[in-house]
Amino acid sequence: MIKKQRIDKLNKKILEGYSDKKVVLGHGNINSSIILIGEAPGSKEVELNKPFVGQAGKYFDDFLEILEIDREKVYITNTVKYRPTKKSLKTEGVVNRPPTKKEIESFKEYLFEEIDIISPSIIIPLGNTPLKALFQEEHKISEVHGSLFNILINNIEYNVFPLYHPAAVIYRRELKKVYIDDLKKLKKII
Repeated sequence: MIKKQRIDKLNKKILEGYSDKKVVLGHGNINSSIILIGEAPGSKEVELNKPFVGQAGKYFDDFLEILEIDREKVYITNTVKYRPTKKSLKTEGVVNRPPTKKEIESFKEYLFEEIDIISPSIIIPLGNTPLKALFQEEHKISEVHGSLFNILINNIEYNVFPLYHPAAVIYRRELKKVYIDDLKKLKKII
């Protein structure tokens, strides 16, 4: 019950701090040994108020199927809790953009508190944005994906296994084999 109270308190703080935005909070099993961290919600995530339900969500579900893990058994969150957007030059509509350094930094404390509450055995950052939030030094997902690291967050050591973001497979088909190989490595670890 204490975990639930702590996560509710954190979520309230996030919602109050960003009351001018449509915030998508972390979702899933707060007692999970696995926390998956994405970049930021997209339009479908904002609409349904749940992480990884949009276009990348299909690949995310395939990812969980390969690992033989039910979505309900993991905790899923994003580095930045609202949708960063820009105006499309082609359509004049609104499209996603990567979060800025400032946006990542503004949510870092919340993310670390979320990790502290969930207290997972393994943290899985999906892509460069959560990787930047977790590590002070500059890492690139293309250099560290599929490798196990340790990190100290609030004086607690965690295992970290970075993976490409599921959307990367949409835009770069050649990554699919690499992605599946990384998932097979992760499956052995968990």
